[in-house]
Amino acid sequence: HNKRRASGVQCTMDFVEKSIQKVNQLGAGGGGGTDSKYFQTTKKGEIHELREELANPKMEKKKEAVKKVIAAMTVGKDVSMLFTDVVNCIQTVNIELKKLVYLYLINYAKSQPDLAILAVNTFVKDTQDVNPLIRALAVRTMGCIRVDKIVEYLCEPLRKCLKDEDPYVRKTSAVCVAKLYDINGELVEDQGFLDMVYDLLGDSNPMVVSNAVAALAEISETSELGQKVFQINTSTLQKMLAALNECTEWGQVFILDSLALYCPSDGREAESIIERVTPRLQHANSAVVLSAVKVMIKYMDLITSQDTLKALYKKMAPPLVTLLSSEPEIQYVALRNINLIVQKRPTILAHEIKVFFSKYNDPIYVKMEKLEIMIKLASERNVDQVLMELKEYATEVDVEFVRRSVRAIGRCAIKLERAAERCINVLLELIQTKVNYVVQEAVIVIKDIFRKFPNRYESIIGTLCENLDTLDEPEAKGSMIWIIGEYAERIDNADELLESFLESFDDETASVQLQMLTATVKLFLKRPAETQKMVQDVLTLATQDSDNPDLRDRGYIYWRLLSTDPEAAKQVVLAEKPNINDDSFTLDPSVLDELITHLSTLASIYHKPPSTFITGRTRMVPTLGGGAHDDEYEESDANITSDMMDGGMGGAQAAPPAMPAPSAGGLADLLGLDDEIAAPAAGGGGMGGAASLAPPGMADLFGGPPAPAPAAPSAKVVLPPDRGEGMQVRSAFVAQNGRVFQQITIENHSPAPLSGFAIQYNKNSFGLVPESPGALGQVMPPQLAPGQSHTGLMPLTATGQPQDSKGHVQMAIKNNVKVFYFQDQCDVLAFLSADGRVERGAFLEQWKSIAQEAALDVQGIGPANENVDSLCPKLEASNVFFIARRKLDGGADMLYFSVKTLNGVVMLAEIGLRPGQGMGRVVVKAQQTPYVSLLAESLKAKLLS
Repeated sequence: HNKRRASGVQCTMDFVEKSIQKVNQLGAGGGGGTDSKYFQTTKKGEIHELREELANPKMEKKKEAVKKVIAAMTVGKDVSMLFTDVVNCIQTVNIELKKLVYLYLINYAKSQPDLAILAVNTFVKDTQDVNPLIRALAVRTMGCIRVDKIVEYLCEPLRKCLKDEDPYVRKTSAVCVAKLYDINGELVEDQGFLDMVYDLLGDSNPMVVSNAVAALAEISETSELGQKVFQINTSTLQKMLAALNECTEWGQVFILDSLALYCPSDGREAESIIERVTPRLQHANSAVVLSAVKVMIKYMDLITSQDTLKALYKKMAPPLVTLLSSEPEIQYVALRNINLIVQKRPTILAHEIKVFFSKYNDPIYVKMEKLEIMIKLASERNVDQVLMELKEYATEVDVEFVRRSVRAIGRCAIKLERAAERCINVLLELIQTKVNYVVQEAVIVIKDIFRKFPNRYESIIGTLCENLDTLDEPEAKGSMIWIIGEYAERIDNADELLESFLESFDDETASVQLQMLTATVKLFLKRPAETQKMVQDVLTLATQDSDNPDLRDRGYIYWRLLSTDPEAAKQVVLAEKPNINDDSFTLDPSVLDELITHLSTLASIYHKPPSTFITGRTRMVPTLGGGAHDDEYEESDANITSDMMDGGMGGAQAAPPAMPAPSAGGLADLLGLDDEIAAPAAGGGGMGGAASLAPPGMADLFGGPPAPAPAAPSAKVVLPPDRGEGMQVRSAFVAQNGRVFQQITIENHSPAPLSGFAIQYNKNSFGLVPESPGALGQVMPPQLAPGQSHTGLMPLTATGQPQDSKGHVQMAIKNNVKVFYFQDQCDVLAFLSADGRVERGAFLEQWKSIAQEAALDVQGIGPANENVDSLCPKLEASNVFFIARRKLDGGADMLYFSVKTLNGVVMLAEIGLRPGQGMGRVVVKAQQTPYVSLLAESLKAKLLS
């Protein structure tokens, strides 16, 4: 429970928990019956019987009927058809019946908004009831009913309840303001509710203060004004600290979380606040403890006195240790938070390492977290204890835990130089066990130790070589090959050992092949006379027989280095390698500081800032089109069904993708582009002079007759008649003269006429929307008789707000029957402009500066598309513009293209072809990445078409 801290949780949680208790106790007050009778299986005619019972004038009968309705709703049965009958029961003085009706209203008001308005007068009346429980219940329910039409009726009752004489009503009203802000923020600001809630921070009742803090904190998270909504000053700070001791545990959590966002003016104020917060460390609720720890760690940055800090460390350690005596789920959450705390302030738990030793019955996820913290707390003082514990773990039955434990021994060696030899001895003992996966992990970590401490522990290489035959995992093989290559001059039979791996070269993974290639070249540079044939064999396998571009490119580099300047090859391949560093504290300090401010939230469990996994409040839209991936698309704000004639688009704009960092090294040398993508001749304009680079027969691309227009795609069924209740919709996106059109065909397969058509577009990857409202009217038919169809061409423009929908365009179409949803895939090639040709010098600069890319391997390319003369005109017809061509030694073709989308995103593409083999590779790069993967898929489809 300690992690449920989302918006307005308190109000909803109180209400739902009490309602569930009420449902679970149905019948307890009605004659001594048991609640199980309300959950019997549905029988025929039950709805009709319930309707009659709801109309019964006797209060007990009516209450029994509502209980049955709530029970049916609880187990997932649809009882919305009884909405009017249940609402009629709201006029009652019986508080139990009123609670049940309110619970029903919350559940079904969204699907029956017009009928829900019928209950508004009762809400308003109940907010003036003499019973404060009923007043609070009415306000809480009105806040939970998320229907815009009811909001205007809520304002005046809410205003009165915020000043109610009863604190229970005031605290409920404070949370209701946050709920109302989520529905209509402008209304809350205009009505002055924010100021009223802010005034509640000075309330005499601590529960009211805590709920006011919770409401303001919730609003500040969703408001455009951000933290300006809730600014803590000296006055409000003292009121919050005073309420901290007396409010409920969840109220304490909200207050502590708000204090964590406050910045004290100096160290003295920070110490004063910490002194008031410290008693919360003894609280039984782990959420309160972690929130108090968060405040203290944040404020410690302002304290300079080491004695004060040491005293605080002593106070913080016991409560953190106590968290580890909870149930496993709480332990895991606590351990993830402690992991961050240890990275920020390792001294707090420096003497408590034993509590992180794993117990035999700990779940695996708890053991893994304890292992991470043990490594972080390992020091020269306790390393012997740690190594004994890790050695014990290496005999466990859980293979993954054993692997991590062995790897932890290596991490201790890298972290603590003085303990490295002891770690090596433990690893050698584990190797002697001859357990396959233990040996393989030991080889991997010993390779890292060799990297950290070169020329120090090479005496154990002989022991490693004895276990060569047991290695069958790629990482272990790669590590052993690296060791052989790195220390080839000390291993007499290094060539024989490498040859044993060479026999299965083609079957190895890419990482092993790369290590094998490098190790063989190292061996050749150290012992050239004995290994000349071996290095030639490996280079041949890498450059001519391999399809892996990384392996092939590295092979070519080594080949050219060895053939042109062996001394330069030695300087490159045998260069001194940088030592690897301890990775125990891997988080960037700025990221760590941000995560510390989010202790006891999901961010502290994921170890990621909230911005990386929260893009706004999202919820699933109804299934569109019934496709396989319909459930992957989400939208925020109002559902697309809200108003079909509004012309607006539901959805929240997705956070833009992060800009890729420029590549440190130039790629042009590797590609050979410096020579082949030359600057255009003076006065050539655009692609002038490119004909000299083009393959024979491609001159028409650079000044000849225009390329043929691409054929319009055939319209496909996006809404079949069985899902459209007799209406079928076909769709196709077409590019004509630099514009995008959607061809829409509506067919009436029903026995009745269809009319009242309207269409609305959801936010999509391309920002496509109709050019004008008038265009909608021209495309939609006024009426369709049975058997008739209508086809229209909808002009689209890319002026809408883009949102990543993976290339799908989601739509809703309305007729006189209902609203239907469907989606169609828009090919990014239909979204390209005719001015996408990039000048070659600019192409080279951009290609070298962009590190992020999308790459796809293509199998099954037909002979026509392997022919550059026929492929390039085909792509030019889709506004994919040829830039340059490069021939590789093995006969492969590397083609370079550029495109530009209608909204100005420039993308660069490389297509590699191996004529006669039906194989290729597509690589796409761009500074702005939303369409990179879509273009790669489209180019792959073109190669296979």
